[in-house]
Amino acid sequence: MIEKLASQLNRRDEEPNIELAKELAQTKNIEGITEIVNGFKGKNKAIANDCIKVLYELGEINPNLIKDYATDFIEMLSSKNNRIVWGSMTALAIIADLVPDVIFKEIDKIEHVFKNGSVIAVDNSVTVLAKIASSNKKYEKVIFPLLINHIKTTRAKEIPQHAQRMLVCINKENVNDFLEAIESRKNEMTASQLSRIKKLEKSLNTL
Repeated sequence: MIEKLASQLNRRDEEPNIELAKELAQTKNIEGITEIVNGFKGKNKAIANDCIKVLYELGEINPNLIKDYATDFIEMLSSKNNRIVWGSMTALAIIADLVPDVIFKEIDKIEHVFKNGSVIAVDNSVTVLAKIASSNKKYEKVIFPLLINHIKTTRAKEIPQHAQRMLVCINKENVNDFLEAIESRKNEMTASQLSRIKKLEKSLNTL
């Protein structure tokens, strides 16, 4: 499988990696997927970057085919390669609702990236946290305050997107805290950002 990666074909685009993900999804080739996971965790940076792309593209097609590698994705959150960190968090965002217990055990590692990661890593960590919070009241009790604090402190331009990602864990019991946090930041938002927030608030009327 490694020979089919973009870097091994001297390609600068991602198309070979996307095609490989489609092939693996279609064939459900577990041996091939394991080879890609090993490549993603290996020392060859070009191969690792290609492999994580294959894995989260595969997850988009069939998340069940990558859910068993959650601990591998979590392990690689400590990589010095930023592409691997945000790629791993992207994969975790896809499977978080399938393996919340596995991920919650390593919540400190998720939280570290949530607070210190790149823009894409943080975006996806919001999704990871929200999905885990939605799965279990015990998890919600730990995670929801983190999300509320994030709404209160993150850059205003991030609020509409991140609030949208949090919707999965908003319920009748916590919706008021969520809306109050958003309300406290409205004076910092642009007209277009406020428009997105208005649509989001409207969607919560059905709770």
